[in-house]
Parts: sequence; structure tokens; C-alpha cells
Amino acid sequence: MAPRRLRTTARDRSRRVLSQNFLADPAAVARIVRAARPGPADLLLEVGAGRGQLTRPLAARCGRLIAYEVDPAVLPELTASCAPLPHVEVRAADFLSASPPGEPFSVAGNIPWSLTAAVVRWCLAAPGLRAATLLTQLDYARKRAGDHGRWSRLTVLTWPDHHWRLAGRVPRDAFRPVPAVDGGILRLERRTVPLLAPGVLPAYRRMVELGFGGVGGSLAASLRTAHPRRRVDGALRAARIAPDTPVGLVWPEQWLVLFRLLHAADPGRAGNSGPSAPASAPNAYRAGRRSGRKAGPDDRGRQRR
Repeated sequence: MAPRRLRTTARDRSRRVLSQNFLADPAAVARIVRAARPGPADLLLEVGAGRGQLTRPLAARCGRLIAYEVDPAVLPELTASCAPLPHVEVRAADFLSASPPGEPFSVAGNIPWSLTAAVVRWCLAAPGLRAATLLTQLDYARKRAGDHGRWSRLTVLTWPDHHWRLAGRVPRDAFRPVPAVDGGILRLERRTVPLLAPGVLPAYRRMVELGFGGVGGSLAASLRTAHPRRRVDGALRAARIAPDTPVGLVWPEQWLVLFRLLHAADPGRAGNSGPSAPASAPNAYRAGRRSGRKAGPDDRGRQRR
């Protein structure tokens, strides 16, 4: 017997294409607004505004809000709900195609989960971004924020000028339709003072790309392709990294120690840390690789295990 084909509506198909899971729990909405912390003078961009469940509470806290939504099925309801709010602009446009504002701004939203990586890359590449508060799949948020105890390439690459953290969880039954997994509130903040001088960031990112490249089978072996063995071994000892430590378990703070020691010892080589590394920081930002992190020493309220 042939398998029975379930009849789907246009709305069902739209939800699948747009990855739409609307918030239906006021407590979850309040949790996201608290995490976003918009100020009365702030410009806020909302990704995937939907019917406005999150738009209105955010608008009550910020100075101006631009709400992006591409689904024509919900645009009339969104536009009507925002009509009494003169400081809210609804744009029937793709957020990813928009140019970043020429002034400081923040981003928030219950984003389409299939576009999470693209939205994160857009935020990282926007020079005026102050912070982004994104409701994503919980597993994605945990990996980016290191809640699984592992640190991946994108988190480490951007750590000198961005801080990642898990700001909360949203249970799956807070959405309609109900997704298969819980949501996580991912908070990305641009540091007001970078942990490294801007002039050395390209060299730092080349070192990170080299370390994650797997040349030689370990972080130590990869770094030895660009630096003398004794210097690499000394830097690893100073950063308290065992030679056989998997690269994903090296904390961002330890990467900074490695870079400062290797760069100070051999600045010429630090500026050219291997042929396999990207040539510029934007390429690293747009790599879109998944990453995670474990609580680091600069995270308040957390302790090392």
C-alpha cells in the first residue's frame, strides 16, 4: 500500500519555508525583552516580527524600532498592531538584504531558525551593532555560548571584540506551532574596549584559523608549523594547555594568552601565521561555522570546573 500523503495548506507550507514558530507565552516574551535591555533612546531592529508579539513590548522600551517581516500572511496584522506606535516602522523586506544603519543600533527577534547562521553573520559584520538578542534553537545558542563546554571557531575568532552568552531558555510549548526543540536566547555584545588592539586582530584570527585547521593533528602541532617548537611549548605551558588538549576545549582566554606570547616573541611570524588562514577579518566573520564555549574566567557568576 502506498504511504498516505498528508494534505497541507498554503499556511503550513509557508511555515516550513519561513521557519515560523510564533511566541504564544507572555512570560517568554518578557524574558526576551529583559535580555535585550533596550534603552529609551536606542534604535532597535527586529528580525522576523511576525504578528507583533515581541514588537509591541520592545517598542515600549526603545526610542525607535524597525520591524522586518517578509511573510505576507502576517503583515496586515503586524501593520495594524503597530499603527498606534509612531516610533515603529514596519518594513515588508528581507532583513538580510538590508544595509546596517549608519548609527549605533541593536538587533532583537524571534528569528527564523533556518536563517540563524546568516543572521548572526549579518550582525557580526555590521560596524554599528551594539548587541543582538536572538531567539534561536537551544542547541545553537548553547554551542555559541559554550554551554556544552566546547569552544568552536567563530566564537574564538570573534572573542576579542564580541562577547557571547546564553541569556535564557524558552520551552518548546511557548511557541505556536510547537517545534521539536526548545529555544535559547543568545546574547551577542560588541565590546566597548576590544581585548586586542585592532591592528593585531587579523594576525590573531590567522593564528586561530591555523589552530583549528588540524595541521599535524593537534593544536600544538598546528602552531609549530608557524612558530619554533620551544616557543609554542612555552606558550602552551603558560596558558595551562596540555599538548594533547583538543582544540575545541581551549578557552578563548587561553587563545589570547597564546597569541600575546607568540606575537611578542616573534611578531613577524605572528603577522603571517600560516598559508591556510584567511586574509581578512570579514572572511572569518562570514565563515558561519558552529561554535560553543565553556564558562571562562571573565564570566561573572560562573566558576571553572
